[in-house]
Amino acid sequence: MSETFVQKFPALDQFTRGGLQHRDIWFAVGIIFMLTILFLPVPSWGLDIGLAISVAFSVLVLMVALWINKPLDFSSFPTILLVATMLRLSLNIASTRLILSEGHEGPTAAGHVISGFSHFVIGGNFVIGMIVFAILVTVNFLVITKGATRVAEVAARFTLDAIPGKQMAIDADLSAGLIDDKQAQQRRSELEQESSFFGSMDGASKFVRGDAIAGLIITFINLVGGILIGVAQKDLSFSEAAHVYSILSVGDGLVSQIPALIVSLAAGLLVTKGGNQGSADQALLRQLGAYPKALLLAAILMGLLAITPGMPFFPFLLLGGFFGGIAWWLPRLFEEQERERQREELAAAQPKVSEETPIEELLRIEDIQLEVGSQLVPLIVGENTGLTAKVSLLRRRFAKQYGFYLPKIRVKDSGFLEPKAYEISVQGVIVGKGEVWPKYMLAIDPSGSAEPIEGQETREPTFGLPARWISRSMAERAESKGYTVVDEESVVITHLTEVIKDNLSSLLTYAALQKLLDGLDGDYQKLIADLVPAQITMAALQNVLQSLLAEQVSIRNLPLILEAVAEAAPHSRNVGLIVEHVRARLAQQICQTLAGNDGFLRAVTLQPKWEQAFMDHIEQQGEDRVFTMPPSMVHDFVLAARPAIQQQIGAGDPFAILVGQEIRTFVRSLLERVSAATPVISHAELHRKAPVKVVAQI
Repeated sequence: MSETFVQKFPALDQFTRGGLQHRDIWFAVGIIFMLTILFLPVPSWGLDIGLAISVAFSVLVLMVALWINKPLDFSSFPTILLVATMLRLSLNIASTRLILSEGHEGPTAAGHVISGFSHFVIGGNFVIGMIVFAILVTVNFLVITKGATRVAEVAARFTLDAIPGKQMAIDADLSAGLIDDKQAQQRRSELEQESSFFGSMDGASKFVRGDAIAGLIITFINLVGGILIGVAQKDLSFSEAAHVYSILSVGDGLVSQIPALIVSLAAGLLVTKGGNQGSADQALLRQLGAYPKALLLAAILMGLLAITPGMPFFPFLLLGGFFGGIAWWLPRLFEEQERERQREELAAAQPKVSEETPIEELLRIEDIQLEVGSQLVPLIVGENTGLTAKVSLLRRRFAKQYGFYLPKIRVKDSGFLEPKAYEISVQGVIVGKGEVWPKYMLAIDPSGSAEPIEGQETREPTFGLPARWISRSMAERAESKGYTVVDEESVVITHLTEVIKDNLSSLLTYAALQKLLDGLDGDYQKLIADLVPAQITMAALQNVLQSLLAEQVSIRNLPLILEAVAEAAPHSRNVGLIVEHVRARLAQQICQTLAGNDGFLRAVTLQPKWEQAFMDHIEQQGEDRVFTMPPSMVHDFVLAARPAIQQQIGAGDPFAILVGQEIRTFVRSLLERVSAATPVISHAELHRKAPVKVVAQI
């Protein structure tokens, strides 16, 4: 059996692990070493190692800048830029010291790296070397460095100016429920990092610019100073000194300028990346390939140049064929990638049930579930788009309106439904279903008398109103004819909203109630401890709150409700009586909810005969009350109430049935058959400052 590398070299493995654990110490040692180069002489072999490290480090920085997805992935670049610049300047000073002190010995006096560059790049020709060096300095200083500095400056300015707007956008998404607190904190952190990064890049770009200027000055000093030292101190002729020191100076300048050019290019790539996502090659290919017509025109132009007299045929023909091939291939590649992305999203949305799935998970019933057919799957793909975003917003709206956070609404596709159908389930029971047409609008006729328009006739799934599915281009025309036009997502959300309103009481589970009580301030925990279970059980308290929610009375003011329960519980164990007392304490809230735009509470009252009839048919059996009205009288009451209620519903203003406190519960139970959404309040629930307007009588 062969040994592993670690087994063969345990000492090397231990050294590597120790080095990684103390990398902060090694970094500090490296910085100190760079500073010592500024003052202490460095042998030629040490200079070779340093120059090799400089070149390798610059190439590494360039490769990382090419492959990152976004600028913040390389947020340490300003620090790296400073370190790389300091390293090159330190090596410049060390090479200057060697050139001026040992240059008379020949081209290898300052190490083999400088000598190799002087012979390989410029072929030992001083004139060529000066021209190449001048070009490199010009490209680096005037083109790349200056441009990158300007881009960094503008990016920093615009980033800082955009911070308030981005912060407000984060707060708005958080308030709307599109993101949670953790996501908001993460986005704020990214925003802070972005502003710090571009601000640092604005300053760090000056390092590269100063490095280019310093390299030019150092090269001039090496050349002039070397010639003077060679002639005056080393007994060299002027021609010999000029030849040796010019080669060394230009070689040293090239060795420093090439890494500087590479790092400057990396800085330019980083600051110009902007909002592009993905690596540089992906961004370029994706954006160039997004316009196949442009590539095709470029191919045609290359073909015309190929047949133009005097132009070389094969180079332009080759380029034309290349552009034409790219124009044909890239769009198909992107289409295949898009199809693959859609398949992955659909696969991710598909529930995965494996053999390892626990039985408990299979038997678990979702509190609220929305299932959609195959054609409606695009509406639910994506966390912050479509139905998913509106469902999150819906949960926050219900929490604000009714005082408790709805259970998580599970949205999934189902292969058992029709392609355009959806189903809404509450605690495993289907309570609503309908059908929507993707990419169409639903034109609803609320009056039932609007002028007919072209479209597929149907019924609005929530209220059963006559409607038609129309194309999006006909939306304005339908609105002008009196139709209410909504998109397919709004149809589903409206239906889901009404279903949840009808089942609010059942959604306040024991766990939800416990979470509400635990979330109260510490000042109310003593009240809860005294109240539950000494005066009222948790189940009875849950029943009280469910009774309020069943009539769409908000429990957001939970402390006041608990105080009211604490007042009533010592005198009665009857949940109905406790509920009536709580409603009386919530009088101001109830009246404010039912008031119209003019501030008046529109009331429909009962005739004295009906008030007395209800009172006569209530029997007291201990703390319980039994309603004994005969069916024929119940039928007469319902027939009498229906026209008055329908008339007020048709008027469009909010209203309530106003009755005595003793009979309110029984009137409510009967009127549910006529209109379940019509509120029934008692005289005890009228706040003293609430203006009341009687609009009808039953």
